[in-house]
Amino acid sequence: MLGVGSEFPYFELQGVDHNNNMVEVSEEDFDGEWAVIYFYPKDFTFICPTEIAAMDELSSVCRVIGISGDNEFCKLAWKKDNEMIRNINHSLAADCGLGLSSALGIVNEEGGVCYRATFIMDHERTIRHVSVNVDDTGRNTHEVLRTLQALK
Repeated sequence: MLGVGSEFPYFELQGVDHNNNMVEVSEEDFDGEWAVIYFYPKDFTFICPTEIAAMDELSSVCRVIGISGDNEFCKLAWKKDNEMIRNINHSLAADCGLGLSSALGIVNEEGGVCYRATFIMDHERTIRHVSVNVDDTGRNTHEVLRTLQALK
């Protein structure tokens, strides 16, 4: 698994932005800013909407991108279907084939999904924080925010 001090890999993924437009999502979206990139196992699950809505609160202090292995059409359908994530301010990106997740070392091979991982990246794309949970264990976004503020 890539850890603290490593450079976050370059990536280009398809996704859905805050206006529900299909977009390309890449590290260029950070534009030299701090970022929180979080991964979750699947769209249309019961834990993820709560967590995605909470992660959206971070978008006022840094760039935020949520990523799972489900495709961009699934993400769009989910956003339209779920009130909790319908109006989030950050993009959800599709890591179809789990290429980025594999490069980061956060794939649950048995389940065929990415783990619930969080990366805080500085303005130079250097990983400054990593946390990884099993699929069914949610995150505390207040702790992610505290960590981000301490790192800044």
